[in-house]
Amino acid sequence: MAKQQDRRAAEHARHAKLADAVAIGKELAGQALRRRAAVRRARRAAPVPAARRRTRAAGPPAIPAATLRALAAPPATGILIAEGDSWFDYPLHDVLSMLADEHGYDVESVAHKGDRVEDMAFAAGQFDDFARLLEKMLGQGRVPDAILLSGGGNDIAGDEFGMLLNHALSTLPPVNDDVARGVIDVRLRNAYTSLISGVTAIAEQHLKRPIPIVLHGYAHAVPDGRGFLGGFSVLPGPWLQPGLLQKGHQDLAANKVIVRTLIDRFNTMLQQVSRMTGFEHVTYVDLRPALRDDGRYKEDWANELHPTKDGFREVAARIAAAI
Repeated sequence: MAKQQDRRAAEHARHAKLADAVAIGKELAGQALRRRAAVRRARRAAPVPAARRRTRAAGPPAIPAATLRALAAPPATGILIAEGDSWFDYPLHDVLSMLADEHGYDVESVAHKGDRVEDMAFAAGQFDDFARLLEKMLGQGRVPDAILLSGGGNDIAGDEFGMLLNHALSTLPPVNDDVARGVIDVRLRNAYTSLISGVTAIAEQHLKRPIPIVLHGYAHAVPDGRGFLGGFSVLPGPWLQPGLLQKGHQDLAANKVIVRTLIDRFNTMLQQVSRMTGFEHVTYVDLRPALRDDGRYKEDWANELHPTKDGFREVAARIAAAI
């Protein structure tokens, strides 16, 4: 009886925290909307310089007919607005470029490599950036068919990754369940809940309805020590192997199982978030079948965290199918 009461109390506390996360997301979105309204009022009140008035009267500069023919394209498959991390903002190829180039979507984005979900949900200005872009699109008569969200890898990989692990010599399970639960099932769940609530509130303010939201988990990465371009640039890496080695985990096959366990837990959390009451407009996409972690994994993974061009192509295809 006591154990059942403890479980009920824990479940009640969890739901209360998620309700708080929803409220926080709506409040931060409301603050961003109020700031954006003030900006619009100031722009309308600002005098237009005489030179600009003359330019407006003359109309936009003509575009050569040859340029128009060269850039002519069929109607877009749909219109998307995205917020996320390096899977949406990666050099040369990423999910968004594939959705645009190979699936015909018109894509606008405030995604930025290195962003954490907590940054997207709580950092100053994040909702403002999203609201500004959505206002621009709606002002042009472009209503997004879906909002794409990507994030979570930067919250657990890198310097923080070792904290999720017990030392190999400790006789404890490789994954520290208490820490993983706190990071994935509490911290990231709350951040995603606030983020979804915020972008939903911004859409509802302008459209009086939610815009469908599509979010995805990650596939089973391989902690083989490969970074971006050998570890240089703004996306250096590796992000997984150093934490494993620090905790004494040396075997790649065993380390793949550790990463698989954490990725599965992250995906389970996202699936649960997508099923929350009030999130009926949210769709979760499981990308684990999209990228291999077997002997041919390097065909799908360019490094520990990012797919190859073909890998991004497969990921984009699965997201396009869910929109």
